Amino acid sequence: MAYSQPLNKAKLDSLFNKLAENNKAMGSLTLSKNGTVIYSRAIGYSLISDQEKKASTTLTKYRIGSISKMFTTTMIFQLVEEGKIKLTNTLDTYFPTIQNAKEITISNLLNHRSGIHNFTDDPGYIAMMTQPKTHDEMVTLFSKNKPDFKPNEKASYSNSNFVLLGYIIEKITNQPYSKNLNDRIISKIGLTNTYYGGKTDLKNNECFSYKYIYSWKQEPETDMSIPGGAGAIVSTPTDLTKFIEALFAGKLVSQNSLAQMKTMTDGIGMGMFQIPFYNKKGYGHNGGIDGFASNLAFFPEDNLAIAYCTNGMVYPMNDILIGVLSIYFNKEYKIPSFKTIALKSEELDKYLGVYSTTQLPMKITITKDNATLIAQATDQPSFPLEATEKDKFKFDMAGVIIEFNTAKNELTLKQGDGVFVFIREK
Repeated sequence: MAYSQPLNKAKLDSLFNKLAENNKAMGSLTLSKNGTVIYSRAIGYSLISDQEKKASTTLTKYRIGSISKMFTTTMIFQLVEEGKIKLTNTLDTYFPTIQNAKEITISNLLNHRSGIHNFTDDPGYIAMMTQPKTHDEMVTLFSKNKPDFKPNEKASYSNSNFVLLGYIIEKITNQPYSKNLNDRIISKIGLTNTYYGGKTDLKNNECFSYKYIYSWKQEPETDMSIPGGAGAIVSTPTDLTKFIEALFAGKLVSQNSLAQMKTMTDGIGMGMFQIPFYNKKGYGHNGGIDGFASNLAFFPEDNLAIAYCTNGMVYPMNDILIGVLSIYFNKEYKIPSFKTIALKSEELDKYLGVYSTTQLPMKITITKDNATLIAQATDQPSFPLEATEKDKFKFDMAGVIIEFNTAKNELTLKQGDGVFVFIREK
């Protein structure tokens, strides 16, 4: 048996303490090894209002968004194993009005090769997402949209694929998606905090989602009739680790079905992605809906399951997960300090103005709101900047760093590997 170092729980705690103290995240993490939870932690609040703040616990339930696709895929493969559907069946059997339905296979829907346009990319989506929709209304919407490409020509992620797969499960079984979910997965492996979501119910340990603009502001709620099999499930990180462990242990589908789910074509599997970390290879899915984000992964070689759900994110989720996995696998990792400095309103005046660059087709306008510096790129929403040291500011959510050189009337924008120099216009 390979020697494994004990988990540095104190370091994990201090990472989450820092995130909570600095309003960088709200959410819940579970790590499970060999089917046993070895770490579970919740930070932040399930409710923030003028009247009260309700602290989250490890039993708080989150909308998990697209991790729902792993559940939908699992049920499709169960139906394949029962001989009720084939991956080669075409969509016209179920939904003939969708363009190219005769050429789109169940397999194409599962690995995002259908060419069906992703309806959540539509300009009108924000306006419709809070209103209930019937299956017929959704199918009509998908049928009206022009395909993005010919079936199986390439891969492009589309929520429409999995809304349709959810409906197909219902047509084959003559049962609602929620009943299939309960009978085929939840009751089979004993998940106690997972179900098809509805309107947020705080009394049932559910939480609202928030975005941070000077303080936490509540996000609008998607009506769960819309995302369906693509994103309507509610769960906890502990239940999610149980689900992915059961999936990989062959308790839900055969090893042959699992192998097909894990097969990557153009970087996309069926209901899952590869999640690399150094020389480790995990499998799982991420999710985002309203202000919620989530990530679920299983590392087979280490028999490690990790799930993180957040209802408020400033510091990027990917950076938090890199931190968690670095601590778990004992890689070198320094906990971010999130140290900022307070500046007076008049100290910000020297940075104000419109800046342009030859490197990008956009300008950045720097303004202020009292003692907060605000940046806005052309045709983009504005965002607040935090001062970290003299002439240096950051916006954690997008991983943006801006450094000013007032003597040269310029600013340097750093994001990812990109470095762009902007000159202040006269």
